[in-house]
Amino acid sequence: MAKYRLIHQDFWKNPIVQEEMSPEDKLFYVYLLTNPNTTQIGIYKITKKQMAFDLGFSMESVQTVMDRFIHHYKVIRYNPVTRELAIRSWGKDNLYKAGKPVMDCILSELKKVEDTSLIQYVSEPIEKQEIRSLYLSFCEKVRIVNDQEEINQAEDDTYLDFDLEELDDVIPTGQKENQQQKALFHDIENNSAMENPLKKNQQDVTEIIEFWDGNGFGFTNVNAKQQLLAWLDDSSFLQPKEMILKAMNIACANNKRRLSYVVGILKNWENESLLNIEEIDSFLENQKPVLKHRPSTQTFPAGRAIPGRFELDLTAGEE
Repeated sequence: MAKYRLIHQDFWKNPIVQEEMSPEDKLFYVYLLTNPNTTQIGIYKITKKQMAFDLGFSMESVQTVMDRFIHHYKVIRYNPVTRELAIRSWGKDNLYKAGKPVMDCILSELKKVEDTSLIQYVSEPIEKQEIRSLYLSFCEKVRIVNDQEEINQAEDDTYLDFDLEELDDVIPTGQKENQQQKALFHDIENNSAMENPLKKNQQDVTEIIEFWDGNGFGFTNVNAKQQLLAWLDDSSFLQPKEMILKAMNIACANNKRRLSYVVGILKNWENESLLNIEEIDSFLENQKPVLKHRPSTQTFPAGRAIPGRFELDLTAGEE
C-alpha cells in the first residue's frame, strides 16, 4: 500500500462538492480518500469508531454523514458486518495505469474483499479496460451465486425456503412451529397487485429499490424486487415501506442479503402483530446479546433436520 494518496484538482470542481457538501462533508470525503486504511482497489476495512476518533466526530455525527454519502450523494457503500467501505469513483481517479506490479497489487487486494458486491460497485466507472476486466473476473463469481439463488427459488415453486433457525435472532419465536410457508402469489402474472405499488406508491417503491440495489441484494434480480414490493399493499403493516426497509436493514446487519430472509422477517412480524416501527424498535431494544445453545437436531415442517450450533444474538446493541 502506498504511503501517500493523490487528490485531483478536479475534486474541488465537482458540482456535488461545490454546491451540496457542507464543510463537514468535504472533510469527511477527503478523509475517506486519504486515511491510512485506504487500499489500491478503493475497498478497505474501517470502523465507525476509528472514523470518529480520527476526525474528532461523535459516533452520531459519523453515522449521519455516512448516511448522506451512501443515500444522498451515492459516492460510497459500507457493509456494517464486514466493516468494508467502497469508494465509487476510486478506480476512475486512481487506476489509470496498468503494468505487472500494479495488477499484482490489485489482484492481491481483491482476494481479501469479503463483500464481493463492493467489487462490482467500484468496477463500473473504471476506464482502463485491463484493470476493469480484473475486477469483473471477481464479479462473475457473484453473478453465478445470484443466478443459482434465483434457480433454487424457482424450483421451490412460489414457496419461500428460508431457514427458520437463522431468523431466531431477529424475530419473536411464538408461532414458528406452525409457520409452514404458503405461496407468496397464486399466479404472479395475473395478480394485479404486483403493479399497484408502482402506480400508487412511486416514492416508496423508489426508496425500496434504491436500498435493494445499493446494498447488494442483487441488482438484476427483478422478480425478487417485484415480490418484495407487493408487501406495500399485501400486508397488515401500518407503515409498510418503513417495515420493509427495517427488515432489509436487519438482513444487511446479519449479512443475509436475500429475499427469503427479508420476507421471513416480515411474515413473523405480522404473525406476532408487530405492525409498526415503534413496536419493532421496542421489541429490539428489550433484546440483549446472549449466547444461545441449540439442540443437536431440530425437525422443521419440511421434514429436514438442522444441526444445532452456538450463535451470538447480534440484533441488539447495534452501532
